[in-house]
Amino acid sequence: MRKHVITVAPMPAEKCAYALARYSRSPDSIRASLDWVRSHDSRKFLESYYFQYGHASIADLGHVVLCFEGISELAAIEIEDEQLWDGQARSSRYQDFSKSGYITPDGLDETQSALYAAAATKLLAAYQRIHSLMVEYYRERFPRPESMKPDAYQRNIAARAFDVARYLLFLGIPTGVGQVTSIRTLERQIRRLKASEYAEVREIAAEAASACAEPPDCLWDSSQVPEPLAPTLAKYVDVDEQIVRVRENLRRWAEQNLPPASGMKVDSVDLLKPADTPADVVATLLYPVTDRPFRELYELARGWSPAMRAEVIDLAAGSRSQREELVRGFRTGVYAFDFITDVGAYRDLHRHRRCQQFRQNFTAKLGYDIPRPLEEAGVASEYRSQMDSALEAASRLPEPSSHYLLPFGLRCRSLFRMDFAEVEYISRLRSGVKGHFSYREVAWRMKQKIEELEPELGRFIIATPPDVVDPLCR
Repeated sequence: MRKHVITVAPMPAEKCAYALARYSRSPDSIRASLDWVRSHDSRKFLESYYFQYGHASIADLGHVVLCFEGISELAAIEIEDEQLWDGQARSSRYQDFSKSGYITPDGLDETQSALYAAAATKLLAAYQRIHSLMVEYYRERFPRPESMKPDAYQRNIAARAFDVARYLLFLGIPTGVGQVTSIRTLERQIRRLKASEYAEVREIAAEAASACAEPPDCLWDSSQVPEPLAPTLAKYVDVDEQIVRVRENLRRWAEQNLPPASGMKVDSVDLLKPADTPADVVATLLYPVTDRPFRELYELARGWSPAMRAEVIDLAAGSRSQREELVRGFRTGVYAFDFITDVGAYRDLHRHRRCQQFRQNFTAKLGYDIPRPLEEAGVASEYRSQMDSALEAASRLPEPSSHYLLPFGLRCRSLFRMDFAEVEYISRLRSGVKGHFSYREVAWRMKQKIEELEPELGRFIIATPPDVVDPLCR
């Protein structure tokens, strides 16, 4: 019987890309293609066909595993901001950060560093104290059922307490991210990270590029002869100047041309289904460089002349090279959800890749959330005091270094563009009783918004109301 499925063992990413690319371009079997690659230089092939001739899909055929350790939560957000990305970050529900320390950002003088250290230490102490208080509160409110083992009960209670205490964590706490990406995605990721406004992120990008030129740090088979991870990639990951240029040009245009903010009030989960495509693109491009609701930007753009909208579109698209893709703002979806959530909930929702995501700068202007369990446990006043103290300290630090001190309880604004299938998936998955109460509320309101806008489709969404709770379910 002829064998139709041939398995191939893991191999260096660039050699894998070369082997599969040759396989697709010849009548030979995969075994013959592998023999060919063993006797030919994969670097020369990639330099010619991928980086010079622009056959970008070739780099989708080789995958690389990278882990980022001891980085800040802020850096993790930047790293994960890739649509074609597979990975996991450490969850705040399973980590006790009371002894983790914190990342101190660059750009602070001696006095500012001392201010940052004092505020960060105070937040971590409050986090530990609030967690202990919430554990006691949940034990009293939800006694252990006889059918539940003590260890499982303690884990569930601790996890729920961490869900509340995490509001006092801040973007400078350390975390880890593990990812598996294609060479193509990794190239785009490193170039984007090199264009970041955060020095830590730029340093991580440079280190990732250098690591690609070296053999892996961890080998599965100790007898394996180590080879460089992705040496050709390491030569071509310069800064993505298009991102820098477009971001600055759009920010300057917005400052010079947008009228004073209207003060438009929108729901914390606001939904639009834009019908005017040029206005939709313009509003999406301007959203990340302003602090305005998407609805306000869209209505403004609809009222502008085609010539004025063209100014924005040309700034984003007009100066790109032949090989550069249009920036993300041109990737609009059917539905536009404008969220105001706490930073922790944004981190959770940020994991959803089948949509286009845009975030406005972190700022204290939107205030912070107060979790209902804190009110119920009688410790909300201490929480408010700690949040106010942290935000006051952050206001005395220079941007963007001050962002590292912003707590997870702070509100932020983000735009998620998606089709109906993704709306249904997020609403169903994230509204479940095992989830965090903050994003459960968002997921439920997404369902409600769709039902108002598209009742024929909304009826297909099976979501769990946020008042349905089971604290001992995880």
